[in-house]
Amino acid sequence: MTDGPTATLMDAARSYLSSLDDAARMDNQAEVERFVRWCGADRTWTELRGHEVATYADTITGTVTDATARANAVKKFLAAAKKAGHTPTNLGVHLRVKRGAGSRAAEPAIAFEDMEISEDEKRALTKELESLKAQRPQIIADIQRAREDKDFRENAPLDAAREHQGHIEGRIQKIEITLDLATVITDGPAPDGSVVEVGCTVILRNLSSDAKSTFTLVRPSEVNATQGRISYESPVGRALLRKRVGAEVEVEAPSGTLRFRIESVEG
Repeated sequence: MTDGPTATLMDAARSYLSSLDDAARMDNQAEVERFVRWCGADRTWTELRGHEVATYADTITGTVTDATARANAVKKFLAAAKKAGHTPTNLGVHLRVKRGAGSRAAEPAIAFEDMEISEDEKRALTKELESLKAQRPQIIADIQRAREDKDFRENAPLDAAREHQGHIEGRIQKIEITLDLATVITDGPAPDGSVVEVGCTVILRNLSSDAKSTFTLVRPSEVNATQGRISYESPVGRALLRKRVGAEVEVEAPSGTLRFRIESVEG
């Protein structure tokens, strides 16, 4: 990997994420990679400016607590970038979540663990999600064309394209969380103690290495990687929530897809 300011943002992100322990990496990976894709994964650090980092805050949606947690994931990455010599200053100081920004999409905090949707609602959300994701290539192309101007200070098309991207990505994230965490109403039996819920401690077996790991699913404000307390919104948390003992789940990691089996659920 190229070192210093000529490294690409994605190269630096992969290096940073690989330096974290499993719990921290899985908790921060989604937001760090989202930030890098938003800025331009193949750009070098010499091209990144503080005002761009500041603008990224406008794309962060969710509750105030969730927005703060997402911003902190990016700030830690940018602090590490300075330490690694990619940037002369810590660009993370420019990233500030504005007061009330976390709820700007007119969305009060949703108790996803108590949310239920019908099969029809699930199909509608899935169709909308596919449509939104199909717009990504065109949005990226619009940003690339606007970026060719090179004048980020007076580039209204670039601002408009990024604002549109932020809106689309925010909606995609909300739908993905809903589909991952909400309960689809069926005629089957009610959940019992073998189902993973927020607050549960889960023992996982890595199906490749046969090693066991223990995680407790908590809300973002209660995360503590050293104690194995991970957010239910992290990649691992999303994979586990509402799953039963014996289920096998897949988690995307920098090293590839990891497969686990849920050995037991407590709490």
